[in-house]
Amino acid sequence: MTRAVLSIGSNIGDSLAHLRSVTAELGSRLVVCSPVYRSAPWGGVEQQDFLNAVVVAEDDGFDAWDWLNFGQRLEEAADRVRVQRWGPRSLDVDVIVCEDVISDDPRLILPHPRAHERAFVLLPWLDVEPDATLRVGDDDVPVSELLARSSAEERAGVVRLDGSGDRLW
Repeated sequence: MTRAVLSIGSNIGDSLAHLRSVTAELGSRLVVCSPVYRSAPWGGVEQQDFLNAVVVAEDDGFDAWDWLNFGQRLEEAADRVRVQRWGPRSLDVDVIVCEDVISDDPRLILPHPRAHERAFVLLPWLDVEPDATLRVGDDDVPVSELLARSSAEERAGVVRLDGSGDRLW
């Protein structure tokens, strides 16, 4: 069985609906989904805040490439347009990790090369897997430690939404 951690985000259109499209499409493959977080945009592009979550999924028939293709298919269904790096998007689905796969293929770098820097990935991931680790360089580092290493500003820019209407499953 292949297990993947996916980071999902949206800041265009009905962002909650876009995130829910991921959990709906996962169906029985969905193991757990974090609460939704509102996060400041990352990368220096002026735009509205994102809604983000992390999902853990499993599928006997999927490998890392299948998870990448799954995410890209959902992005396309949400009319994602890739105009500007780190720009606004209707749906973003990133494969953070898939089992113990390490890949330096430019189309699928695993573990995700910037996940360890992004509180909008680390915070929701800790909600669903408090003991999670992420390979950074040659080391498996607890996600909680990576979050503690991030700046106070980075962490403050990620706020958990508490409304029951914000659930994705």
